[in-house]
Amino acid sequence: MHLLTITIAISLALSCTASAGESPQFQRPVHTYSIVAYDSTTGQFGAAVQSHYFRVADVIWAKVGVGAVATQSLVDFNYGPLGIEMMQAGKSATQALEGLLASDPQSRVRQVAMIDRSGQAVAHTGSHCIAEAGHHVGHNYSVQANLMENATVWPAMAKAFESTEGDLAEKMLAALDAAEAEGGDIRGRQSAALLVVTGEPTGRDWSDRLFDLRVDDSPEPLVELRRLVGIARAYDHMDQGDLAIEVGDFETAEKEYAMAADLAPGNLEVRYWQAVTLVSVGETERALPIFKDIFTQDARWRELIPRLVKAELLPDDSSVIELIMSQ
Repeated sequence: MHLLTITIAISLALSCTASAGESPQFQRPVHTYSIVAYDSTTGQFGAAVQSHYFRVADVIWAKVGVGAVATQSLVDFNYGPLGIEMMQAGKSATQALEGLLASDPQSRVRQVAMIDRSGQAVAHTGSHCIAEAGHHVGHNYSVQANLMENATVWPAMAKAFESTEGDLAEKMLAALDAAEAEGGDIRGRQSAALLVVTGEPTGRDWSDRLFDLRVDDSPEPLVELRRLVGIARAYDHMDQGDLAIEVGDFETAEKEYAMAADLAPGNLEVRYWQAVTLVSVGETERALPIFKDIFTQDARWRELIPRLVKAELLPDDSSVIELIMSQ
């Protein structure tokens, strides 16, 4: 029987047990493995997930200074925003999860994990989650999985998270890779996502998200997710290089740009804006070899030079522009 048919049948059966007057809900079958985590040093919260289901990013939530939530199995997406809202109002992760489960007549098919600002993590694996299903709550994290090929998935995730060096994003990626190495979702792979929010709120939601990456459909979603994390890190180093140039610290700038190039090999965009920034602060000679290499690989980047002058991103100095264009 097709999984969607099974899901509808389960939904109808569960709706028959609901209290009188309650509207039945369609259950989206997001069977998957995930992690929610907290870095007590930086204050960052994170969540990451992989599934054989389209657009799995919808199941993870995180908010600066509040916590993180993962909701999956026959999923009720309300657990995400409501869990965040309850923790923001002062409830612990345990109190928030207990409250939501108590009000959910279908809690036996839910799998949910939450972590709060104290680093307290809590998880629920309903009795009717499809095997293999389970979770492990550790210090500052929880890992959970259902419809797995093996019951070794979540223990392996816990071990990988605890033993991996690096920042929160790297540790969560290691947990996802460990799950896949143990067989992962018995149906295979399709989508993945990773979310990390900063420890210090800026008041701007878009700036608070250090990583907000998703792979909606791919034969190798974890490979693609790790690539995207590398690209995100590259652009962060490029931003740091720009800031260093603004204060005249060219040694630091060159190091930051070199790290950006290493993380995003073949990405001409990174090096192009490095050269533009150098010119904008009067370091044209440093920029010329970079422009030459880029133009040799793709002449279309040369065509942007006059446009950048018009946009006031390059100086309106004919001698400088002729030098660049001649590369």
